[in-house]
Amino acid sequence: MIEMCAVVSGKVQGVRYRTYVQESATELDLVGYVRNLTDGTVEVVAQGLPDTLKEFVEYLNEGSLLAKVESVSIDWRSARKTYQEFSVLY
Repeated sequence: MIEMCAVVSGKVQGVRYRTYVQESATELDLVGYVRNLTDGTVEVVAQGLPDTLKEFVEYLNEGSLLAKVESVSIDWRSARKTYQEFSVLY
């Protein structure tokens, strides 16, 4: 299983972006988490099949209705820990 870690910047906090990411990941059968970072960005860690993760990146760039995604920085790596579901961390 491959893992991607993305940092999303723009207007992505307080606009239901984390909920959007969780719903999109669940729809694609991905596991991992999404959380706000103190610098105003959002971190997304997702695990799954490479083609599914590439499709997920498109969702990350699109964002929720109120979000304005400026950039998505992605780091591909081997899974360090296995997740059971996709969660929103607070």
